[in-house]
Amino acid sequence: MCLAIPAQITQLLDDQRAIVNLGGVRKEVCLSLLDRAAVGDYVIIHVGYALARLDEEEAKKTLRLFADMLQGEHSQ
Repeated sequence: MCLAIPAQITQLLDDQRAIVNLGGVRKEVCLSLLDRAAVGDYVIIHVGYALARLDEEEAKKTLRLFADMLQGEHSQ
């Protein structure tokens, strides 16, 4: 099973790389699989690669679902 999660690009780097925000954690990822990306874009991340751009509303909805799942685990 694979897990890809949404993250927001906070900084563009050289050589098709970027810094993304993953729930407050900054991570460097590769953008080589995307045709274009900009600061503020949400992307789907899997094993250090941005696989696709995602619209902000869908990204935030998915992040809320992850947060809700974590809350459920902590309340059991």
